[in-house]
Amino acid sequence: MEPVSEFKSKSGLRRIFSAFSYSLAGFRAAWKHEHAFRQELMLLLIGGAIALALRISAFEKLMLIGVLVLVLIVELINSAIEAVVDRISLERHPLSKNAKDYGSAAVLLALLLAAAAWAVVLFNRFY
Repeated sequence: MEPVSEFKSKSGLRRIFSAFSYSLAGFRAAWKHEHAFRQELMLLLIGGAIALALRISAFEKLMLIGVLVLVLIVELINSAIEAVVDRISLERHPLSKNAKDYGSAAVLLALLLAAAAWAVVLFNRFY
């Protein structure tokens, strides 16, 4: 039998409440320690308000807000990768650099997707 982490989730409603609590702790930590997360959250709030104010379909609003939420999701995953790499060792290593660069590239792709979605929706709607 494989060893099981003491941090492994519980079952039932207790697991749901614990997971929600861990998620809130993750948001607080990201807000406190990750400048990029704060910037992207502001982008989501401003972009979300603009999307809701635009005279576009509900689906288009959902897409514009959804791609901004996707940027935050990818940023959180990138921050998690960076934290794990730093936890293992702070010394420079090519594999550590690769892991961090891959995460950064994922964030860039999410940002480019968001920009493309906004450009397509706004261009098709207003031009």
